[in-house]
Amino acid sequence: MRNKEELSHLNLLGKNSVSYPTDYAPQMLETFENKHPENEYVVTLNCPEFTSLCPKTGQPDFATIIISYIPRLRMVESKSLKLYLFSFRNNGDFHEDCVNIIMKDLIRLMDPKYIEVTGLFTPRGGISIYPFANYGDNEHTELVQSRRRDRLAQVLK
Repeated sequence: MRNKEELSHLNLLGKNSVSYPTDYAPQMLETFENKHPENEYVVTLNCPEFTSLCPKTGQPDFATIIISYIPRLRMVESKSLKLYLFSFRNNGDFHEDCVNIIMKDLIRLMDPKYIEVTGLFTPRGGISIYPFANYGDNEHTELVQSRRRDRLAQVLK
């Protein structure tokens, strides 16, 4: 992580953003066997202590990350997920990037039938950002579209 002197030096040089190495670690994610693959059910995981860094300012961003998925054959192990999510603490990623990176890594890991990831980021500068990303296989395209419509309807209320 860059210290304040480095950040102010970058700002004096006219840089518009701060670059960070990609330290999040999808390789630490682990799975276990779904013992009920014949059932279509939803698993929801809640991480109320997610932290990342703003790529513009280097300031910390705090969020609750909510992951819901319909498993196929493999499921994510919760301790490995916690360590993976905490690995974002040293990354400069926009809120939308965090949510999409998490979703894509979990898709590669588990091949779920359906997955959605929501970030409820704490306001900074008077603005709250709540990115939502979802994915479904061919049998769940209607669910993907209906969940997106639901999210838009919530926002437009």
